[in-house]
Amino acid sequence: MSRMPTFMIFKNKQVVDTIKGADPRKLSDAVKKLAAEAESDGSSGGYGEASTGGGSWISSSPPKGYKDVTDQVDRHGLDLLNADSGFGNSRTLFDNSKPSTLDSAKGKGKSSDGKSGKDWVESDTDEQLMLYIPFNSTLKVHTLLITSLPPKPSEDADDVPMRPKTIQLYTNRPHILGFEEAEDIPTTQSITLAPQDWDEKTGTAKLELRFVKFQNVTSLILFIVDGDGDGEKVRIDRLRIIGDSGEKRELGKLEKVGAGD
Repeated sequence: MSRMPTFMIFKNKQVVDTIKGADPRKLSDAVKKLAAEAESDGSSGGYGEASTGGGSWISSSPPKGYKDVTDQVDRHGLDLLNADSGFGNSRTLFDNSKPSTLDSAKGKGKSSDGKSGKDWVESDTDEQLMLYIPFNSTLKVHTLLITSLPPKPSEDADDVPMRPKTIQLYTNRPHILGFEEAEDIPTTQSITLAPQDWDEKTGTAKLELRFVKFQNVTSLILFIVDGDGDGEKVRIDRLRIIGDSGEKRELGKLEKVGAGD
């Protein structure tokens, strides 16, 4: 240490801040950051993006009293309609890794294994996507964090994908809905996102749910109705589920119902 007193703040065994000398203002700012982390259950917040105990990337810290329950997603039961096969699949949305686009430029990236894959999902024939998410336990869902990192429009780019705008949610359905079928079924909640809802740093929007309607959730359908713009495709990079997990479901009772049943 070259000067006394020196204060060093560590996170994940790395120095995230150093304060040299008895500077009351800097010390006060550091304490406020630490207090903000304590309010969010010790996750990140004051010193960068958050990470769950299992090492899964998350764009921001969960509210106090809740946690990232994305690990309760039954990834074998996921279903996704109208996704372009040239990009990622339904499991990509729940990948533990940080979106590669956040570490690259112009909205381009690689898959989490470092190969030339694209670790995000884009819609195919139009801007709509339908995602079915079954869970391994009964959940109380408080918030959805949806990350979308399309490149900025430019004269050289053709058919730049959009961020989702209108999202409809359905709970406890036994299987995925068809697009026309969804129009005839009441939604659990419908959300319309505005441009200012997207965090500039992480490209993430926070979907705060009507908590009373999401108390005993065994499955969730996320219907992207349209995108924010005049394009023909929508892009999603990651999806995180914030809430609390309850009783574990018996895997033998998880049955996927076919369209004709």
